[in-house]
Amino acid sequence: PLCLLAAILLWLPGCETLDRYDITMNEVPVYQAASVATVSGVEDTALAQCLQQTLNDDKAATFAALTSLNCSHGGITTLAGLAQFTELKSLKLSGNRIRNLLVLERLVELEALWLDDNTVIDPIPVLRMDKLRQLNLSGNPSLQCPDRAEMRPHLAITLPEHCRSL
Repeated sequence: PLCLLAAILLWLPGCETLDRYDITMNEVPVYQAASVATVSGVEDTALAQCLQQTLNDDKAATFAALTSLNCSHGGITTLAGLAQFTELKSLKLSGNRIRNLLVLERLVELEALWLDDNTVIDPIPVLRMDKLRQLNLSGNPSLQCPDRAEMRPHLAITLPEHCRSL
């Protein structure tokens, strides 16, 4: 009977938010809502806040549940700690102050990456990524222009103006 009651409560029409509550009967837990993962180990406060907000919005119980992230125009300067989010496929970091891309190499599932309007200098770490299909590096005035031989043939890349004439 206890399981039946829990099932009825979970399937009540109009109770979409029930998954955010714990249900007890006579102080015995019948159903416990999954808790949202808590960000730790991320050095940049702005990045940590963006990650936490996205986890909260998605009601993600694990870091692996996060496959898409948009932290554009957040004042982010470093990506240290982002490697924990191993299942990211789409990452938008436009309009920040990101310079070092080494940590992104560990995001092996990444397919689309926007780094436009940052302070990136060396693009090599992201050019080596096997699954990356789309990359935007426009608006990085100090970018060291990559050699065409360093770019994978399947990669659609947008480079800054000073690299387009090469």
